[in-house]
Amino acid sequence: MSAPDPLDLLSTPIARLDADARLLTCNPAFASWLGVSARRLGGMALGELDAEGDRLADVLARLPAGGESLRVRRGRLQFPGGDERFADLWLAREEDGGLRLEAHPAEEFPGEDPATALPAALSAALKGLAHEVRNPLAGLKGAAQLLARRIDGDEARELVALMESEIDRLATLVERLLNPAPPRAFAAMNIHAALERVRKLAEAEAGWSVKLVRDFDPSLPEFAGDADRLTQALWNLVRNALESGAGTVQLRTRAEHHVLIGDVAHRLAVRVEIVDDGRGVPEELAERIFLPLVSGRPEGSGLGLSLAQQVAREHGGSLGWRSRPGHTVFSLLIPVGEERETSGE
Repeated sequence: MSAPDPLDLLSTPIARLDADARLLTCNPAFASWLGVSARRLGGMALGELDAEGDRLADVLARLPAGGESLRVRRGRLQFPGGDERFADLWLAREEDGGLRLEAHPAEEFPGEDPATALPAALSAALKGLAHEVRNPLAGLKGAAQLLARRIDGDEARELVALMESEIDRLATLVERLLNPAPPRAFAAMNIHAALERVRKLAEAEAGWSVKLVRDFDPSLPEFAGDADRLTQALWNLVRNALESGAGTVQLRTRAEHHVLIGDVAHRLAVRVEIVDDGRGVPEELAERIFLPLVSGRPEGSGLGLSLAQQVAREHGGSLGWRSRPGHTVFSLLIPVGEERETSGE
């Protein structure tokens, strides 16, 4: 018996299309979300499902190669004769020239299909893990405080302070898992401060085995964001680089002017790139790299990149990548300041 397609196990509606934007296959969640069988969707042109005429065609014309996704905000799909479905749609061009379509119904849209929610089993597992982690974190916090009273030297004190700060941050993340609350209001933040924290964590973990290079654009402005969440996303990217066998990891920032993220144009965005010379992304994972529970390491959780992409979307940004052995780049784009819609909404 052949192994099931991993997409069939996901609750996120996902479809694969050929280079002419005709549906090749979709997972059960996608068919259920549209209210029609997968067999009836086979071979249909994406334009036939676009309830807004040629909006998706316009996005496809701008779609870059290399796996970077474009977002269609509040998109509308409709099987002919059926009800409209509302969602944020993410389109990406795959290496073979085909297309990948993900639908992420927003919470504010009425009639959200429960098939798009996080599976109950995974949610329960995460909460169970958070519960188990909370007590050891409290013990680590106490040990760090005792250690801080017994050490001498500025470097040692700085490392202990970093430990305490990271324990506090992880404890906050655990509490969010156990007691979900509305997202916190964004506050002004400096991306370089977040990267400096990540650099210190990487140095503490990798020691002298990895060279960490900073290439920062000092002209970048502050922007509204969640510093804790972005720090976690960047740490996930850097830690992946460390675990890929990299000898050098570069942290690079740049300003991007008049950039399109999804179908929204921004006058200015911050680009953060994590560049490493490790083994690269395994070819067999290239199409599924951002899916939850997908990992190239037996001991990996498969949640790091999925979380990083989620954080990027929370900030109205995007996370893309390109990779070959010896050169991998993960690129995080975060818009700064005002934005305007380009889709006629």
